[in-house]
Order: sequence, then C-alpha cells, then structure tokens
Amino acid sequence: MSSSSGPDSSGSNEVDLLVIGGGVNGTGIARDAAGRGLSVMLVEQDDLAAHTSSASSKLIHGGLRYLEMYEFRLVREALEEREKLLDIAPHLIRGMRFVMPLADGMRPAWLIRIGLFLYDHIGGRSRLPKSIGVRLDQTAWGKGLKPVKRGFVYSDGWVDDARLVVLNALDAAERGADIRTHVKFEGATREADRWVAKLGDGSIVRARAIANTSGPWVGKVLDNMPAAHHEPPPRLVKGSHIVVPQLFEGDHAFILQNDDKRVIFAIPYQDNLTLVGTTDKPFDGDPSAPTIDPDETEYLCASVNRYFTRQTTPADVVTSYSGVRPLFDDGNANASKVTRDYVLKLGTTDAPQILSAFGGKITTYRRLSEHALQELAPFLPPMTKAWTDGAPLPGGDLPPGGIAAFVKTVAKRWPFLDAATALRMAHAYGTRIDAVLGDATSIDDLGHGLSTREVDYLIDTEWARSVDDILWRRTKLGIHGGAKLRDAVAAYLSRRAPGKTAV
Repeated sequence: MSSSSGPDSSGSNEVDLLVIGGGVNGTGIARDAAGRGLSVMLVEQDDLAAHTSSASSKLIHGGLRYLEMYEFRLVREALEEREKLLDIAPHLIRGMRFVMPLADGMRPAWLIRIGLFLYDHIGGRSRLPKSIGVRLDQTAWGKGLKPVKRGFVYSDGWVDDARLVVLNALDAAERGADIRTHVKFEGATREADRWVAKLGDGSIVRARAIANTSGPWVGKVLDNMPAAHHEPPPRLVKGSHIVVPQLFEGDHAFILQNDDKRVIFAIPYQDNLTLVGTTDKPFDGDPSAPTIDPDETEYLCASVNRYFTRQTTPADVVTSYSGVRPLFDDGNANASKVTRDYVLKLGTTDAPQILSAFGGKITTYRRLSEHALQELAPFLPPMTKAWTDGAPLPGGDLPPGGIAAFVKTVAKRWPFLDAATALRMAHAYGTRIDAVLGDATSIDDLGHGLSTREVDYLIDTEWARSVDDILWRRTKLGIHGGAKLRDAVAAYLSRRAPGKTAV
C-alpha cells in the first residue's frame, strides 16, 4: 500500500501516469489506471475532495434541465452512468423521488411531460421508478407546499460526494497507486519522452503522461508546464448551497422552477434539515475559499419561500457552502447556460503527453476517466481493458437484500450502536465497516456516535488529518456536533499516538 507521503518521497520516482488533483475526476482516473496495470501517482495540494467535489448538490442525475439546452448526449450519458454508479456503490448512492410542482407562469405541463418522457427513456432501462403526474393537493407529495394542485414526480440518485471521492482514492491505493495529499504540483519540464515534475514535498517525479484534473487550477497547472500547449482559462462559476431547518416531511426532494428559468433543489439532509441549491454566479476570486454572497442566500430563500408554507430567512441558515466549477468556456454570456459537459484537451503532439479536463459533473466522473485513458493510451504502456463499470467501490459488495438488509446486520452485530449511528456507518463504509469496528463490544464515543475507533480508521486508511477532514468530508457530523464535538475531536487528535496517515 502507498502512503500519503510515499516511501521514497524525498527522492526521485518514476510512474506511467501522474494525476494532479484529488477531486472526483482525479481519483476516478487514478483508480481506473491503477486497475489497468499502470503505475500511478496522484498529488493533491489539500485534502481529498477539499474543494469542488465536496460542494455539489449531492446528486447522481441526468440533469433534467439540460434537455432544454439540447444537451441530449450529456443527459443520456449521465443517465447511463447513474445506473452504473447505483450498481458499484449501493451503500453510498440511493434512488430518490423528486417532486416538481406546476406553478403558474412557469413551464407548461405539456412541455414538462415531454421532457420527463425523454428523461425516462433516453438512458435505456432504469431500475428507478418512471415519472408520474400527481395531484399535490390530495396526496402526501404536496405536504408542506403552498396550495398547488398538480405536479410531476420523477427519479434520480443521491450521493455522499466527498466519500465517493475518498473511496475512489482508496481503491486506487489498494491497486498500487501512490496517493499523496497535501502535496502541491509545482511544475514540470520535458526531458526526452518523460515529464520531470517537481512536487511541494521536495520530490521529483518522472512520468510518461500527466492527467491535469486540478479543477479551478487547471490553467495554472498548464502555466507551470512551458512545453505544453496552453488552453484558454476555464470559465469559473460559483455554485452555493444553504442548509436550513426542515421545510417538508418525507424522504423525497423537490425541484422548483424560478422566474429566471433556473431550477432549485430542496433535498432532505442529515435527518432534520433541508439542503437548498444551487446558484450560478461568475467567479473571479480565490477558488480555494469561495463563500456564499448575501444575494445568493436571499435568492435561495426566496426560491423556497415561493413554494413552501414554512418560510425561511437568511437568519435561519444553519450552514452554507460554495464550490467553483471550472467549466469549458463555450462563449455563452449566461453562466447558467455554459455547458456542463466535460471537455478533454491534449497538450502536446507527441510523448510525453498531458491531458487537461475542463467541466464535467460528478455523475459522469467514471466515464470521463475511461475517456481520459482512451485519449492517453497512445502515450502509455499497453493497458488492460476498461473495468470500472462493474467493479464495486470499497464497501459496495453488499450481500443479498441490499443496504436495508445490511443495516439490520450491522445493528445486530454491533448492538451498542444507536440506530442513527448504525445507519450512518452502514452507508458510509458498507462492507468495510468491519475494518472500522472489528470485534468491538463498545465504543469510546466522542459525540454523535463518532468513536475513537472510527477516527483512527479515517486517519490510518482514508488520509484524514484535520478536524474538518473528519467532521465535514468523511462523516458530515460537524453539522450537528457543533463546537463540543469539534473540541473533542481536536483533543483526541492532539493526544493520538503518531502513526501512518493512510493505507
């Protein structure tokens, strides 16, 4: 297994593929490449999923609104990928029903019906229920809404985005990849048929090819590679979300139409909260620390207040987060209409090669990874065939009965877990929960069901280093635990015996 600093991090390394960026695209490429027999190193300047990949709407979806933009290939591909991801990560990803109220002055019913028919069929067969028309004023679908008579219900998927990234990195490491977090790429020069890359930990890496999946920093990486062709910088668009007290009951979500023709999602979140997003706003600041603007908060509050009886104000916001999308600049003046499709660009005409990724959706990360390796194949050693569409991510090899039966098994084997913790851990770790809890007969609870055993596992196996790594990306317990849990985890980390930091 590889560590986050590598066994020879002070010296020189030689790999087939160097991946820059530890988001979903980078870890997806690293996993795919390692599984095909390539030697792989991934470097990430911060934590895995520290930026855009943990700031999504948490949806695995085709993108219903993209049909209006005639992005049929993107929607079809995303829907096909939705089915594959439901197969390979059934612990992390689950189906969810989405309710679309038919509000006056918005898209007409006939247009929505046509769009949903396409959505149901363009991606081929689906395990999820088809769309239906519903009476919202007479059924539980409309509970919590202001008076609206009619609407539609369709299906998509929900995912813990940051854990999806971590599990791709974990699988890559278990297949031989060297995953190095908190290591910055500082530049690369060309030397014969190799890139000679300098890293922030003082090491030098020689690579046959580089995958530049650095998100908002994709242009800066190219700036530090004078021998590569420079692409126009990505179109940076900020998307922000707010989390508010629960607006409605039920495990379904809402997709809400606005006067500006955008749609907003309201999604059940962390038991008794609602996640609301997202905005689309041009961004030119520091992509490492985007924050929501007051006008974005007001926009999201106004969007849900139009539909729900329970009104919300900026003062009600429990927390918020923002991410910066590095979209391919297609020249569209409207940030909401810039293509979300991914674009891959090769940077040289011969070896060594660099491929840069622009745009993309979390739903299509696996397909992007396959496409990237297809583009890089002429510059790499012979690889085995594509394989990730049927191989479960770590913990995804659930026994018969699926996640519902598995949760019961977890509760029975470790009866000291409260119901909420058993459910959370079953979804987070799947069959890998045994590596977390093992033969434990009790846990040293730091708060909200987070044990020292789990913290040790996250540090030793999943590259966690800080309180935020643990509470906001690996577990999401920070939203409920508050300062008390944060202080408890910080105190434990300060006294924890030093050891390895990753698999």
